[in-house]
Amino acid sequence: MKSQVKADLTLLLVTMLWGISYLLTDFVLEELDPFNINALRFIIAFLVAVLLTGKRLRPTNVITLKYAALLGAILMVVYLGSTFGVKYTSLSNAGFLCALTVVITPVMGFFFKGQRAEKKLIISVVFALAGIAFLTLNESLRPALGDILCILCAVAYAVHLLVTESAVMKEGVIVYQLGVYQLGFCGIYQLFLSAVFESPALPSSGKVWVSILVLAVFCTGFSFVAQTIAQQYTSASHVGVIFSLEPVFAALVAFFVAGEVLSPRAYLGAALLLVSLFIMELDIKKFAGVLWWKIRKRRINLKEPL
Repeated sequence: MKSQVKADLTLLLVTMLWGISYLLTDFVLEELDPFNINALRFIIAFLVAVLLTGKRLRPTNVITLKYAALLGAILMVVYLGSTFGVKYTSLSNAGFLCALTVVITPVMGFFFKGQRAEKKLIISVVFALAGIAFLTLNESLRPALGDILCILCAVAYAVHLLVTESAVMKEGVIVYQLGVYQLGFCGIYQLFLSAVFESPALPSSGKVWVSILVLAVFCTGFSFVAQTIAQQYTSASHVGVIFSLEPVFAALVAFFVAGEVLSPRAYLGAALLLVSLFIMELDIKKFAGVLWWKIRKRRINLKEPL
C-alpha cells in the first residue's frame, strides 16, 4: 500500500474518532462537569504523548514553552465551547457547527493577516450562513445556547490555527514540542478552572472511565501524534477534505447510537454546511478538469470500433 494511501486512511481514522468524541463527551457529562472532563482528557493525553515520544521533548526552550502556553489557552476555549455546546444542543448540531473552522479560518486570515481571499470563499460563506440559519434558528429566530457555544468553538479553533501558523515560523520554536506541550498547558488550565468553579472528581462508573480514556488516549493523544506523522505523506487538500467529514461521522453516530433525529429543516442546514466545507476544501477547477477529461476519454473509447 502506498504511503499516501496509508496516510489518508490514518487521517480518516482520526476524523472518525473526532466524530465519535461528541457522543463520548455526552456520556461523560452525565457524571462529570465540563472543566473536570477536559482537565482529565488533556492531562491524560499529554502523558500519553510524552510516553510515546518522550525523547523528542528534550531539550526545549523558553520561546517554545511561551507559544505552547498561549496555544494551550486558546485550545482551552476551543474545547470549552465544544463541551458546553454538546451539553446544550444536539450531537449533530455540535458536529456540524464545530467544523465551521474550515470556513472561518480563511475569513479571519483575510481580515487580520491580509491573506488573499479566493472567490470560492465568498460562495462557501454564503452556503455556511444559510446552513447555520436552517440548522440552529427556531420558530423565534433564535439559536440555542449550545449552538452559539459550538460556533464559538469553531471561531476559537480558527484563531488557534492562525496563531499556530505564526508560531511555527518563529525562529527557535520546536514545532513538535509546541504541539505536545500545548496539551499539557491546556490540561493545567482546565484543572485550575475545575478547582475554582467545580468540585474535581474522578469517574465513578466503568462507562464514564472508558469514555474518558477513549477521549484522552485515542481522540486526543493518538490523534495528535497520528495526524502529525500522516501529514508528512499526503497533501493539504487531502487533509482538508478528509477532516471535512468529521460532522458526517458525528451525525451518523448520533443517529445510529444515540437515536438522535433532526427536523427536515435542520438536515437541510446540515447539508448546506457540508457543501460549504467541501467548496472551501476542494480545488473546484482541478476537479472539474479531471471530470471533463474522464468524460471526454470515455466518449472517445465508446466511438472506437470493436
